[in-house]
Amino acid sequence: MPRILAIDYGQKRTGIAVTDELQIIASGLTTIPSSEAIPFLKDYFSKEKVEAVLIGEPKQMNGEPSQSASIIKGFVTHFTNHFPDMKVIRVDERFTSKMAFQSMIDNGMKKKQRQNKALIDEISATIMLQDYLTRKMF
Repeated sequence: MPRILAIDYGQKRTGIAVTDELQIIASGLTTIPSSEAIPFLKDYFSKEKVEAVLIGEPKQMNGEPSQSASIIKGFVTHFTNHFPDMKVIRVDERFTSKMAFQSMIDNGMKKKQRQNKALIDEISATIMLQDYLTRKMF
């Protein structure tokens, strides 16, 4: 079964998570500079079968698009130009960074480790993907 990949796209960094082949468990894959996202994905897609890509949709508390929504919309357009046959699923990414930070605390990471923004982005992508998998099952 093909994998599902999640992207937490940001201006500087992009966190990426992926499912196992049975689409049961989400795991962090990596964090890359956002400028390298398309080349990284081309390489990854050439090696692994991917069924769909989740891309975070930043929203404010009232459900309106956040300030970074236009940047991510530009990335989605760029992505679909490069991968026109790939299914793109937009998912609400509210609170994923806060949840990622909290999970770092809960897992006993030291303050220095919690300051690693790249790790927060990767964990955020993992949270988005695991939430999607959980909702998909029910």
